[in-house]
Parts: sequence; C-alpha cells; structure tokens
Amino acid sequence: MAPPDSTPEHALDRFRLDGRVVVITGASSGLGERFARVVAGVGAKVVLAARRVDRLEALAAELPDALAVGCDVAAPDGPQNLVDAAVDRYGRLDVLINNAGISRVVPAVDDDLDGFRHELEVDLIAPYELARRAARWWIDNDHPGVVVNLGSILGEVSGGKMRVPGYTAAKGGLHNLTRELAVQWARKGIRVNALAPAWFETEMNSDDMFHTDSGRAFVDTGTPMGRGGAAHELDGALLLLASDAGSYLTGHILLIDGGWTAL
Repeated sequence: MAPPDSTPEHALDRFRLDGRVVVITGASSGLGERFARVVAGVGAKVVLAARRVDRLEALAAELPDALAVGCDVAAPDGPQNLVDAAVDRYGRLDVLINNAGISRVVPAVDDDLDGFRHELEVDLIAPYELARRAARWWIDNDHPGVVVNLGSILGEVSGGKMRVPGYTAAKGGLHNLTRELAVQWARKGIRVNALAPAWFETEMNSDDMFHTDSGRAFVDTGTPMGRGGAAHELDGALLLLASDAGSYLTGHILLIDGGWTAL
C-alpha cells in the first residue's frame, strides 16, 4: 500500500488510518482497549473482539465508528467468524492487531500439559489462525493488509525469576512466526510485524508487577531507564507498524522495553 503522500511536509499524515478497518482482539481492557482508542483517534473504523461483550459494547459506544464482536479467539470457528463480521459490516479489512493473550506463573517442573497447551492455543495458535484467515481474504481480494502481533520481551529473553514457561514459549514462537509470515506474504502486499513491550501495567500483571514492593523493584532495577512503561509510550510504535508510516517495514520485532533486552 503506497503512502498517501511522499512529500516531507505530509510525514505525519502517513500515521493516519482514515477509512481503514482495524480488528483488535483482547479489546475489552488493558492494552487492547488503549489500542482501540488510539487507532480510532487517527480515523480508523474499529472491530473490537473479546469474550466480555458488555465491556466491548461500552467501549464501542465511545468510539466514532466501532463494532463489538463477542469472540473466543481460541475457539475453532472464532477466527473466521471475526473476519466475516468485519467484512460483513464494513466491506473490507485492513489491519489485524493480535492482542489477546493469557499468562500463567508456574515453575516448569510443577506445570501441567493441559495448561501449557491452552497457553499456546491462545497466545500462539490463535494469532496464527487469525492471520491466516485475514491473509486469505486479502489475497483473494487483491487487497493489501497489515498484521501486528503483540509479542513480548519474553519472546526474546527468559522470564528469569518469574517462572512463565508457557508464555515465553508462545511469545518466542510468535516472534519467529511473525518473521516467517512476513517473508511468505511480502509479495502479496501483506506486512507482518510484532510489537514487543516490556513492563506496562495491565489487568494481567498490575497486582504482582506494579502494586508490590518486590514487583516494582524487579521492574525498576532490571530496566536501564529505571521504570516501567506508561501506556502512551506504545502509541507511536503501534501506529508505525499499523499505518503507511511503516510501509517498508515487515518481519520486524519492535521492542519497547526501556533497554531491558539491551543488557
């Protein structure tokens, strides 16, 4: 997809998503909700997906043009139903943000395979299937597309004392899957990248990581910048990957981590 205007004076315009249809999974809270507000703020029509439909509908009511879709991304029919809902409502699909995810804290020797498999289903297999379903529509309709996978610094390094084997396995797989799909689909006009945050406060990690002395010490002492991330510090990176501002960027894992992985 060519940038709307290549002149330097219009550089900021390339970060806009006017008229684009953006699907966001895990949009009922946390980073997903923030991402929905960010892309809507630059002109996107937003398809909000999660299991908590009441939250989605409340959020949709606050956005200029949004559709709430109750969806379990790990269900066999969930990915295709979500793609169909976006196309049925808006006639197109432009950007998929694979944000939904889960995490369990458990030492590997105490883990059970059912829990491990479920984590892989939600954090790795579901994003893969959603990306495949979206790519099929883009290829069949000769339509350019963008996939933004929500990775993690724990896709690049171990969880250390956190003990999260399923999460690190899934995110590591998602990072390399991002590279693989980017290469396979590059000639089809489909870009695939991953946004990999470090420690940002969300419902999934706020109690342990941000509201205890040990959690705050873990984040602050391990991060060269000496703090966790603020929600707005992902906004620019997300728009770079999702918009024409990143039109020559694919197969990249964008680490937003305050220097954590530079150590």
